[in-house]
Amino acid sequence: MSIHINRLLSIAPMMDWSDHHCRYFWRLLSKQALLYTEMVTTGALIHGDRERFLRFNAEEHPVALQLGGSNPNDLAQCARWAQEWHYDEVNLNCGCPSDRVQSGMFGACLMAQPELVADGVKAMRDATLLPVTVKHRIGIDDMDSYQQMLDFVGPVADAGCEVFIVHARKAWLKGLSPKENREIPPLVYDWVYRLKRDLPDLEIVINGGIQTIEDCEDHLAHVDGVMIGREAYQNPWMLAEVDSRLFGIDKVAESRDDVLLGLLPYVEQQLALGTHLNHITRHILGLYQGVPGARKFRRHLSENAYKKDAGLNVLIDAFEKVRQATPA
Repeated sequence: MSIHINRLLSIAPMMDWSDHHCRYFWRLLSKQALLYTEMVTTGALIHGDRERFLRFNAEEHPVALQLGGSNPNDLAQCARWAQEWHYDEVNLNCGCPSDRVQSGMFGACLMAQPELVADGVKAMRDATLLPVTVKHRIGIDDMDSYQQMLDFVGPVADAGCEVFIVHARKAWLKGLSPKENREIPPLVYDWVYRLKRDLPDLEIVINGGIQTIEDCEDHLAHVDGVMIGREAYQNPWMLAEVDSRLFGIDKVAESRDDVLLGLLPYVEQQLALGTHLNHITRHILGLYQGVPGARKFRRHLSENAYKKDAGLNVLIDAFEKVRQATPA
């Protein structure tokens, strides 16, 4: 049994950002984009509060669970849970460069151990019917050549991975912070294009520095899919064009106001469950970017949504500040 997912456009796993509240919000902008969880370590699922890490809203489909880990048995167990919790894909992180992931033997440092990654992929594929994918960099530290990237991809593909999401920057495991690793190493899109040409049977998704729908369209002339990251968070309204421009179906929302009004029932439901308002509203601060009243909208939420008794009225009042600033 094979599960087909359309990966034309996906939104990257982003620590502290792409939680289930954020993903629900994104779904009000695009029904088609493939969404990813924040990276969850195998240890957190095996030894921690599994329900907290794995729960999500049915409206989020299609949604992929990204795992951080390197032990094949642990990865297999977590892949089984991904299937039990009805995720649409399970993804292995081989791209995060932080010190914490290096000490835990997962993330970008795994690019130096393709056989270990291959063992993990095989274990996950044996444990689940879900697609098993890998997200990685074009290299790390002294892995500077296209051939070295190919030497990583080859054994992992031989283990059964058919989808590779490639962040088109190398990562420096020493000397650069995770933030710097997202910005300083140069983007080498041509290597990702070449990977698709050399291994045409694989599904190749490109990631890194992609900011507009036009960028996406340009990349899709060379690869199978595009993954966007920070731009989707900081300027979420760009996602409103995804379904019509890339997938050829009707837009979900005609206006930013439609999106905010569509979010209100979810906010009300979550508040009733004990969720703090700012846990949701922190994800929507960029919704009105570039629109009159956007600054007042952000300021009102930033100054009030964190308060213990903050209710739905705080969000409605922020919305009114935009409406008042919009010319009649």
